[in-house]
Amino acid sequence: MFSWILLSVSLNLWFCEAALTNQEAPSVNIGDNPEIGKLLGRIKYVARSCKEIRDKYQVHDDGLYYLISSSGVLYQTFCDMTTAGGGWTLVASVHENNMYGKCTVGDRWSSEQGSNEKRPNGEGTWENRVTFGTVEGATSDDYKKFPVRFGIGTCIIDNGPVIPIVYDTGIIFEPGFIAFRVFNTEKAAMAICSGVKPTGCHTEHFCIGGGGHFPEGFPVQCGDFASFDWSGYGTNVEWSASKEITEAAVLLFYR
Repeated sequence: MFSWILLSVSLNLWFCEAALTNQEAPSVNIGDNPEIGKLLGRIKYVARSCKEIRDKYQVHDDGLYYLISSSGVLYQTFCDMTTAGGGWTLVASVHENNMYGKCTVGDRWSSEQGSNEKRPNGEGTWENRVTFGTVEGATSDDYKKFPVRFGIGTCIIDNGPVIPIVYDTGIIFEPGFIAFRVFNTEKAAMAICSGVKPTGCHTEHFCIGGGGHFPEGFPVQCGDFASFDWSGYGTNVEWSASKEITEAAVLLFYR
């Protein structure tokens, strides 16, 4: 009896396998979506960065490309091939998924477990490569080599490096900057201030990301976009950012 059951199961598996073998593979009509054709054509490029693709293959179109990591893993990313000469690899993006959450699930660039001085590093995203796997697939070393945690520095004195930058939209008043590991009055650490060089200590209103504890107004300032809504959500008055800024995503590229 048992042998008949085994035989029946074996025959059923054989028939299923035969049926699958005889099925035709689904065809993809590239004509329906030209972007698919572009993407398939780009898999022939072998490079570690968008800059290498630009230089090696003389490619100048923005879009999705395949890169290969140092360990041989093939992955997909976006390449900006036009801004400031092109060759920019997208390595990370930061956005506030819920401004009212205040360090809840989704605040991966600060803390997903509330504002807690006993967890000064928060999720450790800005200093822990494991969080996003590898540099190629997440963020660059320059953004991670400076520790971002509560209470290890003082405003202005212990801030990280400030580097002049020029945006593709041009400079209107004075040269822009990107600042790393910036502290506010209460010693809460923000990860990046893009476009500005902080000269004061209320950095929670215009810098993003950070550690796991923001003491002032506990827990109002805790989150990936910290205190962008201190004077109301998207009001663009007093200490609040505009709705456009609050709901925007910050894309991080390297070259």
